[in-house]
Amino acid sequence: MSPRIETADILIIGAGPAGSVAAALLRQQGRDVLVLEKEQFPRFSIGESLLPQSMAYIEKAGMLRAVVEAGFQYKNGAAFAHGEKRTQFDFRDKSSPGWGTTYQVQRADFDKVLADEAERMGATVRYRHEVLAVDVEGERPRVQVRAPDGEEYTVEAGFLLDASGFARILPRLLKLEKPSGFPVRGAIFTHVRDNIAPGSAAFDRNKILITVHPQHQDVWYWTIPFSNGRCSLGVVAEQSFLARYEGSESERLRAIVGQDPGLSAVLADAEWDTPARQIVGYSANVESLWGRNYALLGNAGEFLDPVFSSGVTIAFTSASLAADCLARRTAGEVVDWEAEYGKPLRGGVDAFRRFVDAWYAGGFQKIIFHEKPNAEIRRMICSILAGYAWDRSNPYVAEARRLKILEEVCGG
Repeated sequence: MSPRIETADILIIGAGPAGSVAAALLRQQGRDVLVLEKEQFPRFSIGESLLPQSMAYIEKAGMLRAVVEAGFQYKNGAAFAHGEKRTQFDFRDKSSPGWGTTYQVQRADFDKVLADEAERMGATVRYRHEVLAVDVEGERPRVQVRAPDGEEYTVEAGFLLDASGFARILPRLLKLEKPSGFPVRGAIFTHVRDNIAPGSAAFDRNKILITVHPQHQDVWYWTIPFSNGRCSLGVVAEQSFLARYEGSESERLRAIVGQDPGLSAVLADAEWDTPARQIVGYSANVESLWGRNYALLGNAGEFLDPVFSSGVTIAFTSASLAADCLARRTAGEVVDWEAEYGKPLRGGVDAFRRFVDAWYAGGFQKIIFHEKPNAEIRRMICSILAGYAWDRSNPYVAEARRLKILEEVCGG
């Protein structure tokens, strides 16, 4: 007996933020959408501090009310610390128009909210369905799938969107991957009950706290507060640094956190009640973000680095761009996927990349901790930290040299 063959107008691999928002936008167009997700939601994921730019896509997808009513931690900015140096950005004080606030979310809950909304809008979401093989050589993509009961079947689709995140299904199966250009970095992370006193002067729950290691400018910690009294806590460094520490992941993380007096004081009463985890070599890139009847969304296409929390914003932007291209395709227009999807998406990603490079080289840290910042320039920088990396009216988006010049001025 041959495996059954199903058909779908649009097949999306992955029910994370990119997949769910893409499904909702396509359902608004009246498309038949099937989403295949390998895991069972809710499931753990990092990438928990959203950027305000992402709210526009949540609103566009018709998911805003559900996200607001979920009760996530309000977020209005980012705080930075390095030894005795302190600075913070209020995202409402930015040069770009648009949302200035957002949320800090436990992704298990957030992703389930989005996936449930996609289902409510009429998308079919199947959990624990694993993609085994993909064929994009024919007129319509064909995807071989294994169901939870072990049965295998094939889905033939009009178009395929890969929103599989770090699983990177199409890049892996179609051999699209290429080196990211970043050094091999890793992250050790956990969730703790932080027990930080309400109103603490050292910690604003409305902001992510990014702490630079006292001796190593390319090593940094994240502290992301949630609305239930817990925090996401992690450290990011090159693998050679992390390898110096022995013991369990929790022991290694506690030892590295203990090296920063300020962060140790903030977390002095924390309960370390969840085993830490580690990921290594997360940065990724591809030869192309699209191909014959398929496109790569979010982390499936490219992941930079977690330092500026850009992952979910890039995922949502890719979903919106792809949905717009598919709407024009359905209307009978000829879509230039490189000009209308690949190039615009990479434009914002490359703007983020410049800031990531400058962060690890130390130049951007000189900018944000500068004692006499220019208020107008600071608002432009704030816009990028808030996710508006596609706003080409911002000189620090449109002109790559601007950031380098500013680094030289602030480091002089």
